[in-house]
Order: sequence, then C-alpha cells, then structure tokens
Amino acid sequence: MGTSDNPPPAPVPPTSFSKSFTTRIFSDVAGDITIVVDGEPFLLHKFPLVARCGKIRKLVAAEMKDTSRTLSHTELRDFPGGSHTFELAMKFCYGINFEITISNVVALRCAAGYLEMTEDHKEENLIARTEAYLEQVVFRSLEKSVEVLCSCELLLHPHDIAEAYHVPERCVEAIAMNACREQLVLGLSRLNRTSQRGDSPPEWWIQDLSALRIDYYARVVSAMARTGLRSESIITSLMHYSQESLKGIRNRQERTKLDSGTIENEQRNVVEAIVSLFPNDKVALSFLFGMLRVGVTINVSVSCRFELEMRIAHQLERVSLDDLLIPVVRDEESMYDVETVHRILVCFLKRIEDEERNEDDNETESLIDSTCHSSLLKVGLIIDAYLAEIAPDPFLSLNKFTDLIEILPDYVRVTHDGLYRAIDMFLKGHPLLTEQECKSLCQFVDTKKLTQEACSHAAQNDRLPVQMVVRVLYSEQLRLKNIVSGESGEEGMVMSSQKLSSGVPSGATSPRDTYASLRRENKELKLEISRVRVRLSELEKEQVLMKQGMIEKSGHGGTLLTSLSKGIGRMSLFGGGAKEEKRRKANRKNRPRLKGKTGINRTESMF
Repeated sequence: MGTSDNPPPAPVPPTSFSKSFTTRIFSDVAGDITIVVDGEPFLLHKFPLVARCGKIRKLVAAEMKDTSRTLSHTELRDFPGGSHTFELAMKFCYGINFEITISNVVALRCAAGYLEMTEDHKEENLIARTEAYLEQVVFRSLEKSVEVLCSCELLLHPHDIAEAYHVPERCVEAIAMNACREQLVLGLSRLNRTSQRGDSPPEWWIQDLSALRIDYYARVVSAMARTGLRSESIITSLMHYSQESLKGIRNRQERTKLDSGTIENEQRNVVEAIVSLFPNDKVALSFLFGMLRVGVTINVSVSCRFELEMRIAHQLERVSLDDLLIPVVRDEESMYDVETVHRILVCFLKRIEDEERNEDDNETESLIDSTCHSSLLKVGLIIDAYLAEIAPDPFLSLNKFTDLIEILPDYVRVTHDGLYRAIDMFLKGHPLLTEQECKSLCQFVDTKKLTQEACSHAAQNDRLPVQMVVRVLYSEQLRLKNIVSGESGEEGMVMSSQKLSSGVPSGATSPRDTYASLRRENKELKLEISRVRVRLSELEKEQVLMKQGMIEKSGHGGTLLTSLSKGIGRMSLFGGGAKEEKRRKANRKNRPRLKGKTGINRTESMF
C-alpha cells in the first residue's frame, strides 16, 4: 500500500467507466486529480475527497509541502475491495446515495478505514455509517453474521485487512450468542409442546455454518463452546461440516490423476481442526471411525490420529466388527490397518488399568471392577472375530497377527473357540508357514477352553500340527472323564486359585504390595468364576443332549431311566437296619390294600 512520489510521465487516460462517473457529478467542472486503483484510473476532484478522506488530505498536503505543486496523480495500491468498492466510497464523498448491503458492508468498512474516513474530518462519515449497519443489522442476526463472515474471505488484498478492524472477531461472537439464544428459545418451545414426542430436528444454523472456511468455522465452534452451547449441537455441527467438506476423498489411484496436493492439504486441515474441536463428551463411534479412515487416507498428523484412537478406545466395548476393518491405502501391504487396531487396544487396556488403579472406595470399586470385566470380555469376543476376518489376508504377516493375539490377557477369553477359528483361518490362508511357525501359533490355543464342537473339529483338522491334535484329544478325554464322574469344573477353579496363591512371592512384602496382589487375585478369581459358570452351562446342555439320546435309543421310551430310578429308590428306601425291616413288614401287610386303591406299587409311585 502506498502512493507514487512523482507523477508518471504518461498518465493513463480515464476509462469510460470512471469518466462517466465523474461527468455525472460535475459535468461543468474539470477533474483535478487522477487516482488509479487496480489499474483503473478515476478522474476526480480534490475538494470532496479532502473533506472526508484523511488519507487523501495527507497526500495532497505532503505533495504541496515537498514540491510546492499540487497533487494531480496518485495510485492506491492494495485497496480493499478493488475498484468497485473505491467507486462506492467516492460516491459517498460526493454525496450520491447508494445502499449498504450484507455483501458490501465489509469491503466498505475496510475501504473507509484505508481512506481514514473518520468523524474527525466530518460527522457521519463512512466508518460510522458502516459500523452502525454492522451493529444494528448484521450482529443481531445469526444468518446475516454468517454471510458477512463469509464475505470476509473475499477480500484478497490485503487478506488480513478485515482482521485489522475486528470484523471477523465480532461476527464470530455474534454467531455464538445468537446460536445460544436460538437454543434457549428452542428449549422453551419444546417445553410448551409436552404432548409431542420424538427427536427434535437439528438447529437450522448448522447447515449455514458449512459455508464457512475452516479457520472461521473453528473460531465459531470455539466461541459456541465458551458461551455454553450444548455439546450435542456442537457434535452435530462438526459431523455435518465434515460431511460437506470431505466429500472429495478418493482412493489413491484416482487422486494421482488430479492435482491433489492442494486438495489433500485442505482436507488434512479440515480433519485436524475438527478433531481438535471435539468436546469432552462422547462422540459417535461411527463418526470417529469415519474420521480415522479419512485421516489414514490423507495422512493426518500423529497427534490427530492419537486423539481419534484414544476416543475410540474409551468406547471399544461398543464397536462392531465392520468398524475395525480399516482399509490400507498403501500398496503391497495387508488389506486392513492392523497397526491402528493394535494401538487402539493398547489405549483400551491402559484405560482399564487406570480405572482400576484410581478407584479406592470399596463399593465403587466393586462396581467399576464389574464394568471393567464386562468390557474386557466383550472386547475379547470382538478381537477374536476381527482376527478371524483378517486371517485369510495373504499379505498379513505372522508377527502382526500374533501381536494382536498376545496383547489381550489370557483371562479375557472365556472360551478359545473364536481364537481357534482365527488361527485355523490364518493357517488356511498361509500354507507356506513352516512347521515351527505353525507350532508357535497354535500354542496360543488353550485346549481346555475349547467347546466340544471345536474339539471335534480340531481333532479332524489336517492343518494343525500333531502336537496340537494330541493336546485336543487329551483335553477331550479329561472332559469325558469329568462328565462320567459327575465333576462340573469346581476342581479347576480350586486349582486356579491355588496357582494364584502360590504365585505370591515369599518373604517380607509391604502392605501396598500385598493389597495390590490381593486385588489382582480377586480380579482373576472373579473371571475364573465367570468361566466356570459358562462351562457349567455348557455341561448342563451336554447332559440334556445325552439324556435325550439315551431315551431315543431305548426301544420303549424311558424304560432304562425307569428301571434305574426304581433301583435307586429301593436302595435309598430299604437300605437301612432294623427300622427299615419293620417298615418293610408293615408295607407287606398293607400292600394289598394300597394296591387296591392306587393300582401301583408304593415304590413306583414315589418315582
């Protein structure tokens, strides 16, 4: 921005645009100064300009002081709004009426500040007129404030001129205040409509905010959070803005055909800004995973990805299998982003550990432990299903697969059916694994935690190592032995508790270490009890199936069970000493009378 010290040797003649402008004002008075704006010359008169414009007055005074000549030609560089806005400002100086509107008020305010059209030179100057319009018309309306804020983006030279006069800042505050006012009015209207039920429609201004540039939008959302807008409304606005702004995300092959550098940078800025604006409340998992997929595609910053992974980890027990299937966009790698899921699991386990460590109250601790255990069991089932889904991928390395298996504690898996299925799928999809690799992979399966169906499948599975099949057969034999002997798993629980107690190091220990050890044993015992309950229910189902099979095999529908019950009844009723002998004789005397009444033997009637 500046003016030329000396007039150019060959002044540019006024164009028809500027010439018609001056002739309409003073048709009988020749112009005495030419002002060039964006290459457009304006032949004007000094008197009306000097009366209102402090900048023009200074230029004229400086020229007369230095050269003792009057200023006849000057150029205004980087004029806000260009030649069109300059024409409106000149009309104001000449007293020609024109309308201040939403679309030109920012440019006029910046032009007035550039020309120093303050009240010191004349009352009701252009700065005062534009400020009055902003205060009385724009800032009282959310919609008009958004439109004015959008118009600030159009001021290309200089781009920060609007910031110098605090126009965007005041627009942001006006939008936030009007949004809170709309929220209050909407809440009162909902209270009046108590008879209506169902979800209310989202606020109308959410769609209007999508027209803002990301930096302005971020400032608006931050101001809304400060003024107390509901977190639900902010999250809804963030979701809508991201959907509108990230429509152009494509895969890598399509992006290379375009000039994608600028587009990806803009999208990266959008994703990182939106993630930084998340409130403390929980965000929908579908939205978090959607942002994470986009972030992986366009390679957002590490801090942005970590924030998304941390938020997902705090709700990991509620995820679905499809959520975890994050595709990989890089070539010659596995189909799914296993490393991201691994990091999410690390964050989840750290969260569980922190929750257990920070709880001191006994009642609260019991509730928290129950919630943590339930979350762990749910995540164990989800991860086993995820392992089975990614296992057939031929590009998935054994190390990544085993890392996902090892990261979860063993007590998280009540049964190992899901883990066995995943390992079997991995062996099927990777036939070139060595024998040692197959053995090391199958070591993760605890055959004692396999159901009867899984054991039957494993015993006939040719892909498994011989050692694995032998372990399965041995476990199946133990299971059958327990069923026949009537055991239901209590011994396993006792052995587990003995194993836990034997794991306490000998010697003197501090009370804090003893307390931590007892808490750890308590947690593992609770999980052991839950496993025993599951196993007990499975054994009861198997027992019912065995009884049904025995009934179907017996030719007379229950003869075997009836005879067994008779024998057991006689043993229990007549196996005692002298008293039982007296009772037997009394029964023999009364047997004809009883049989005449009931038609059956007494021992048969009791069973």
